[in-house]
Amino acid sequence: MKTSRENLVRLKQFNVNHKRKRVSQLDAMIAEFERMAEELDAQIIAEETKAGITDQSHFAYPTFAKAARLRRDNLRISQAELIQQREQALAELKALEEDLRKAEALEMRDRGNRNAEPSSRAAAG
Repeated sequence: MKTSRENLVRLKQFNVNHKRKRVSQLDAMIAEFERMAEELDAQIIAEETKAGITDQSHFAYPTFAKAARLRRDNLRISQAELIQQREQALAELKALEEDLRKAEALEMRDRGNRNAEPSSRAAAG
């Protein structure tokens, strides 16, 4: 039969695993945004080179390059927000892992006490 302490350990392990998965998802999204922003940078350079105009305030600056810059900048903003979310998730993960370690230690202590009880009863009897 599972004790409430064992159930608590399982719940805390689930929470740790869930948070680790969230951190992993954030890492993947951050990397994808980085890749997309780099592709946009390359497209911007190619468009500017093709037009021969790099001055964004020039009346003939390529419309595609303007749109790509805006999209890239928005990606960078979103990426920065994801990085902040990742830092928060890492801090939460650290706290969850500490809680799990404490719960596991208490569960091991309880298990040790349960295993010791029958022998102490036998010695007393």
